[in-house]
Amino acid sequence: MRAAEREPGGRATLDGRSTRWDDHRAARRAELVNAARRAVHRGGPTVSMDEIATAAGTSKSIVYRYFDDKAGLRLAVAAHVVATMHDALREAAEAAPTPHAALRAMVRVYLEMIEQSPNVYWFVTRTAIGGNEPATDGGPPGSTSGPVEALGAYLDSVIELVAEPFARAVHVPATTAAAWAAGAVGFVRGAGEWWLSGQGPGRLSREELTEQVTLWLWTGPVGVLHHDAPGIPPAAHPADHADTHTARTQEHR
Repeated sequence: MRAAEREPGGRATLDGRSTRWDDHRAARRAELVNAARRAVHRGGPTVSMDEIATAAGTSKSIVYRYFDDKAGLRLAVAAHVVATMHDALREAAEAAPTPHAALRAMVRVYLEMIEQSPNVYWFVTRTAIGGNEPATDGGPPGSTSGPVEALGAYLDSVIELVAEPFARAVHVPATTAAAWAAGAVGFVRGAGEWWLSGQGPGRLSREELTEQVTLWLWTGPVGVLHHDAPGIPPAAHPADHADTHTARTQEHR
């Protein structure tokens, strides 16, 4: 039986066997991605393909059958992590009652997720595609330096999520909100990675960093816009103003 046949109109229709094979292949790839994520979580960002295959209960040759090389597997893991994080951030923002609460919720979720598995986070953000150069940008020992394409797509998609509550709060054009959100995403990522790498006494707790980062991001642009343009409608919730007022009072003491 042929895998595809032509309909009278010229369109190809897949037979049942082909569809089942595609479904099986997609499911198997997902299983291998999850196994790789578990192996990285336990063994660190430099885990080998042999260790990944062992975690998956298969051979390295089978892993290579579904992914051309380790770089391809790494990108698949990164895409999975990115999708999971994006969904979690969106849900947190949508459930928040005010724009300020939405920003805080997204900062909190991001820190929670990178803290849950630092090894996986470093694997998808600080490991070069096809590279073996030692890290020079503050990543963990033994990692390599270089961007992952999936991370860029993640950052672009998160900018839109972060811009929405800011735009609601200060009623600025979409381009202004997007500019602020792009900076905010970079700031949160930088602060989060600094915190994730920190050791020793006096380290901020996750909740302390969440509140601090939210305060810095929110009172800066929101406070300036409200102060310099009193005609701009106020934020939607009194708590938003309370946070801004508190920050200004502390600054002038």
